[in-house]
Amino acid sequence: MAKEVVKQIKLELDAGKATPAPPVGTVLGPAGINLNEFCTRFNEETRDKMGDRIPCVITIYDDRSFDFVLKTPPAGFLIKKVAKIQKGSAKGANQVVATITEAELRSIAETKLPDLNAYTVEEAMNIIEGTARNMGVAIKGRNDAELAEQAKEALEEEKEMAKREAELEAMEEEAKAEAPVDVPVIGDEDKEEETEEEEN
Repeated sequence: MAKEVVKQIKLELDAGKATPAPPVGTVLGPAGINLNEFCTRFNEETRDKMGDRIPCVITIYDDRSFDFVLKTPPAGFLIKKVAKIQKGSAKGANQVVATITEAELRSIAETKLPDLNAYTVEEAMNIIEGTARNMGVAIKGRNDAELAEQAKEALEEEKEMAKREAELEAMEEEAKAEAPVDVPVIGDEDKEEETEEEEN
């Protein structure tokens, strides 16, 4: 009789470095599987990928046995690794933080191809290029000139915006300074009249 699948869990771990401590213990502990066995098997299968982040889909069966499938590292992780940056741009394509070559783009696309919705390396390259663009990573000779121009325009726009805000702030300060100090509150006169009528 076939074993029944109880649940599937996705985890992203450093290759060759899984331990029963969190996040492994926190996520897999309640499922009742042998944590040491999982860590040993995961580390053995990912030892050759040391330094990478490996997504892993764990299938847990009703008898508490398990299987897992290793996926390719996330595109963002591979781009940062090749570009030698800690994080992508906070402003997306409006700020270029690094440049990679077309050969490096192809290499990432070839690595990611099994997990992408693409049939050819060229299609995969287009997908990875889109991810890189959103991270502010340009591809030399492919979109670096276009992204540099876009970043330049965004910077000009930002300066213009800051200038306008500063002008507006100065005008507000000026208006405050010119305003009479003793500004009557509307409605107070009516209250005074009512009080006088009551006294009469």
